Amino acid sequence: MSRTVLVTGSSRGLGAVVAKTLAEKGFRVVINYYKSEEAAEKLVHEIGRENAVAIRADVTDREEAEGLIAKGTEYFGQIDVVVNNALVGFKFNPDEQKAFTELTWDDYQKQLDGTLKAAFNVVQSVMPQFISRQSGDIISIGTNLYQNPVVPYHEYTTAKAGLIGFTRNIASELGAYGIKANVVSGGLLKETDASAVTTPEVFDLIARSTPLRRVTTPQDVANMVVHLASEDASGITGQNITVDGGLTMN
Repeated sequence: MSRTVLVTGSSRGLGAVVAKTLAEKGFRVVINYYKSEEAAEKLVHEIGRENAVAIRADVTDREEAEGLIAKGTEYFGQIDVVVNNALVGFKFNPDEQKAFTELTWDDYQKQLDGTLKAAFNVVQSVMPQFISRQSGDIISIGTNLYQNPVVPYHEYTTAKAGLIGFTRNIASELGAYGIKANVVSGGLLKETDASAVTTPEVFDLIARSTPLRRVTTPQDVANMVVHLASEDASGITGQNITVDGGLTMN
């Protein structure tokens, strides 16, 4: 039986590429969206309703996250993998990024809620069926900016860095139930909705600084997510896997 993957925030951008790539590799996909219903339904049409369903939910809301898990499970029978990809209201625009002295805690809280609270809600909601089956995969989308803040996107980078601690703790505790948890940290992606306003100068700087001499694409990240969602990655957990062409090296 095909594995079912829930991808949060997957109606467009990186999430849509991840969802399509998973479907191409034989996975069934729960496409989560918050506002972009038309884009989500178009993606379902492209994949096919036998292998995809679109479900609206604000994953920062615990009740809605639980409803998302319940509806996805009802449609496909179970959920085997969750991909925490949803991004709340952030644009990679170096010209408009606030300096640290201009930021408020509300700026940080918005990203912490959109990243960590959303992941917490989704993971806790799916956990009963993961534990019952003694199997499950949690994949969260991070960033290499916490290692190399080429542009200091303070609040975004801080929230994404927190995903690594979140992931390693749940990997340590839940491994006893056969549950794995990992982070895939891409570089600045060329391009997604969030990076569409990134200046050419920043992309050029990254390309010149990267061993592969190119900027990471959404497809690069999607390919790693597919690998971690497959049985081929059964021995990988608690890891932050960076996909950025070698810009940052661990």
